[in-house]
Amino acid sequence: MAKILPFKAVRPTRDKVSLIAARSYDSYSIEQREARLRDNPFSFLHIVNPGYKYQKVISGKERYSLVRNRYQEFKEDKYFVKDEQPSYYIYRIVNRDGNVFNGIVASASTQDYEDNVIKKHEETLQYKEEIFVEYLQTVGFNAEPVLLTYPDNPDLAAIIKKVMTARPEYEFTTTYRDTHYLWPVSSTEIVDKIQTIFEAMEALYIADGHHRCSSSYLLAKKSKETNPNHTGAESYNQFMSYLIPESDLKIFEFNRLVKDLNGLSKEEFLIKLDAMYRIENRGLEYYKPSKKHHFSMYLDGSFYSLYLRKDTYEINNALDSLDTQVLFKTILEPILGIKDVRNDKRIYYADGKNDLAFIKTEVDKKEFSVGFGLLPVDIEEMKLIADENLKMPPKSTYIEPKLRSGVTIYEF
Repeated sequence: MAKILPFKAVRPTRDKVSLIAARSYDSYSIEQREARLRDNPFSFLHIVNPGYKYQKVISGKERYSLVRNRYQEFKEDKYFVKDEQPSYYIYRIVNRDGNVFNGIVASASTQDYEDNVIKKHEETLQYKEEIFVEYLQTVGFNAEPVLLTYPDNPDLAAIIKKVMTARPEYEFTTTYRDTHYLWPVSSTEIVDKIQTIFEAMEALYIADGHHRCSSSYLLAKKSKETNPNHTGAESYNQFMSYLIPESDLKIFEFNRLVKDLNGLSKEEFLIKLDAMYRIENRGLEYYKPSKKHHFSMYLDGSFYSLYLRKDTYEINNALDSLDTQVLFKTILEPILGIKDVRNDKRIYYADGKNDLAFIKTEVDKKEFSVGFGLLPVDIEEMKLIADENLKMPPKSTYIEPKLRSGVTIYEF
């Protein structure tokens, strides 16, 4: 039973929302960040990058305190206002590729995370969790929702469709040509229906935001331990989420580029591959895999198709069958010597929106020796791994939608 609740969001005023909303900080190049900070005084980047005001790099606790200060200044200047009624927020995104995402911004339960009602499919890094916990504890808000997905539900779809017949509170298009719409929903009748529908769901799945989710859980746990009057109703027991149906989720692959062949010549490398794969040299033909356990490889000016020899690879669970795991266990680790795919500097991940031409260009420039193209993970694979309490290798999925920070804010 999922506990998905309405909340009183802090939101930009209608005239400022298009100026305030920002992509995640790390998604901008240095030049892009500088331009937005210089030319747009309302950008949410001014909050998350407070050092710009002092023309210096600020980190750690000092930075988090300044983030809190900048956020308070935006509220004092009435750029942000807080809703008076707890609400769900119907949020629609139409991106430049024509993909449409209809979902609900709400608060999700850290207890559900602990009880595995909210299911995970990726590992998290302890040092990142600790950083995020300290950050959240200092700033006191979530500004970017965790992306959760749920099984398609016709009753919920009907509610969302009906709400969207009214004029949205927000309608704005970004410089990336994505259009965003938002409808606050505070009607007791609709709120109760939405809450009841989610309560009937046995499980939700994290699509994107594992570190944000785990750090919110750790903050709640820490806050509970230090609060002698803890009741479970405190706002720190929830975190902001954007929930969309599984059919709306768009999953792309993460391709791999490797700096060198681990001391092997091209011929030695191909001979080692031959033990596990049926190999075909396709020359300059762009080969993109169309079946599981098939891979594309670009090496020394040629594309190759690699078909796994199934009698040489044992599959015991959902993780073993995952293409990113197959590639790791058959090539990256035993042949190329990459044992730590999270931290090894010899491997680079390119999301599937960068096509095979990107891999070819990088290898041709001699930045990398070899590149591998993969088939995207599908939603059923992702769920099966989560259901078996297994974790995917890092960078197994690139998932859309990518959300903007600062459109709705959850304070705790």
